[in-house]
Amino acid sequence: MRNPEKISARRRALLGERAGSFAEAKFLRMSATKVRRVIDLVRGQDANTALAVLRFAPQAAAVPARKALESAIANAVEQEGLDAEDLYISAVFADEGVTLRRIKPRAKGSASRILKRGAHLTVVVEPKPEPQTPAKKADAKKADAKKADAKKADAEKADAKKADAEKADGKKADDKKADQAGKADKAKTADKKPKAEAAEKPETAEKANEPSDTDESTKEA
Repeated sequence: MRNPEKISARRRALLGERAGSFAEAKFLRMSATKVRRVIDLVRGQDANTALAVLRFAPQAAAVPARKALESAIANAVEQEGLDAEDLYISAVFADEGVTLRRIKPRAKGSASRILKRGAHLTVVVEPKPEPQTPAKKADAKKADAKKADAKKADAEKADAKKADAEKADGKKADDKKADQAGKADKAKTADKKPKAEAAEKPETAEKANEPSDTDESTKEA
């Protein structure tokens, strides 16, 4: 069995924590397009069926594809302890590899470019998923329904919190407006008082300047 502490980053990227294995065939001397025409025939099939298809496929890319698949199956059996009969091809893809550049002599001393393309092939095998029985399907539906209900409850809670926050903000705004209105009224009353006092002062001064009855009596005497 494989040591969990020695799992490569490539395997983590391809499989994560799932059971299975992979194999790579690098620097193939053929274009990725030609390889993809072959691997499209076996993608998603059982490992043994894919081996039979690749064994009798007429394309040249079938040979490295079959070897890579055999290596992936052997890795799954030896390193992961899986059964070869339970494996299927979960992923297979071909990437562009190294391109060799050559020239071909042409007329008048010129030359044409020749591109000899390459490819990198990756095959991933995993155990077949167990078929879902009606009971498992029902359990899965119940779990999905529970998740949906939980999401709805969370959404309702979030909406309620937003509404409460909006109400609180509205109350704060109303309180601010009331405070501002009260301050404005106080300022108006404060401005009116000096004006009233100033209006009363001339009246008192006029009364003081008016001759009183006692002064007239003294003058007559």
